[in-house]
Amino acid sequence: MKKYLAEMIGTFVLVLMGCGSAIFAGIGVGTTGYGVTTLGVAMAFGLSVVAMAYTIGNISGCHINPAITLGVWSSGRMSGREAGGYMLFQCIGALLASFVLWILVHTGNQAGIEAVFNDTTTTGANSFMPGNIVPAFIAEMIFTFIFVLVVLGSTDQKKGAGNFAGLAIGLTLVLVHIACIPITGTSVNPARSLGPAIFAAIEGNAQPIAQLWLFIVAPFIGAILSSYVWKAISSKD
Repeated sequence: MKKYLAEMIGTFVLVLMGCGSAIFAGIGVGTTGYGVTTLGVAMAFGLSVVAMAYTIGNISGCHINPAITLGVWSSGRMSGREAGGYMLFQCIGALLASFVLWILVHTGNQAGIEAVFNDTTTTGANSFMPGNIVPAFIAEMIFTFIFVLVVLGSTDQKKGAGNFAGLAIGLTLVLVHIACIPITGTSVNPARSLGPAIFAAIEGNAQPIAQLWLFIVAPFIGAILSSYVWKAISSKD
């Protein structure tokens, strides 16, 4: 249970800080003086992973992402039952963070809220333009593959990066976001997509919840592929 709670807290922080940066200081709000552009949002997600890696890494391994958990399970490093518990509590953490962000958006000065959210997102939900399903799917699959491969390699007991694993993983997530934000907003994490999509639906925006399947299926495929590739390139044979 301590591992599950650690995963819930870690995912909560990731979604709160990452999606929060997109909501309150992200692309499209430069006219208010708060815009941080793609790089700022990417750094928020990556630094959240770094912070949590050195906070809960020794407790749960700091997956804070169902795709990573699936990759770890597929590579034989954890049981299916434990993996299921990780995924459940990761989703709970994402939902709690999205709820906090929803409260922050819908309380206080409504005129100020409308100004800040001009041309940007109010939940941090992932989505893609109609007709772009193929590039969106490929991007989420490939970038998840790269991300999970770095996780598996840097945390390998014999070939890993040791104490630098958290830094390597966090910086990789920054790179992934820089490349993928223009395509899908960057998920590579089904839990990260789930919470914001649900609250977008509550606000009357059905597109993120209708497209949610892609942000689950594509990352999971990428994670499974990365586990097989890592086992192949790291074997002694």
